[in-house]
Amino acid sequence: MAKRVAVILSGCGVYDGTEIHEASAVLVHLSRAGAKVQMFAPNADQMHVVNHCEGKPTEEKRNVLQESARIARGDVTDLAELDVSAFDAAIIPGGFGVAKNLSDWAVKNKDCTIQPHLEKLIKAFHKAGKPLGMCCISPVLAAKVLPGCELTVGQDKECEKWPYAQTVVAVKTMGCKHVNTDVEEAHVDVKNKLVTTSAFMCNAPFHKVFDGVGVMVKETLKLA
Repeated sequence: MAKRVAVILSGCGVYDGTEIHEASAVLVHLSRAGAKVQMFAPNADQMHVVNHCEGKPTEEKRNVLQESARIARGDVTDLAELDVSAFDAAIIPGGFGVAKNLSDWAVKNKDCTIQPHLEKLIKAFHKAGKPLGMCCISPVLAAKVLPGCELTVGQDKECEKWPYAQTVVAVKTMGCKHVNTDVEEAHVDVKNKLVTTSAFMCNAPFHKVFDGVGVMVKETLKLA
């Protein structure tokens, strides 16, 4: 029987929404595995809109659900309608939208709060023993909601390949165990049914990010 997977998006575009290549990788690997996918996003304004040519905020306003529809080819549902009982697993791709629209991590770091409905959903999936897959920056959501969990955002020493390694310090401060992994690997926290991979936390070629996301998807489905 096909696994039913909720994919939770945070907009469209690395600097203010979901990282498009990570979302696409998640969807391709789920499709190849025969999973039945439904995409969700909050029906709310983005924290801000970033000009992706310049990397600077603009005065424009955009809606997270409407922007996520660009990735979902129009087929996206309000996050408030996600029924945990209808799914076997949930996966959250990365991108700055996770840190800006699904939480305020971008502003408050380890002292962040999670979008209230998403926080309830993460707790509900966890309580039901249903696996969660997360990549790039999205594992910080688990760090906040599931204290003591094991996760990876890549490596803990900052360098050209790993420019966001300082995230590890924050994750550890929040009481989680960080496991160093390469971009083509994923870490499985069996106890919490949490599967994480670094994706574009690593300055890596697209195909390596794609392959690492594939491992995350495969291990998440194994737990479902």
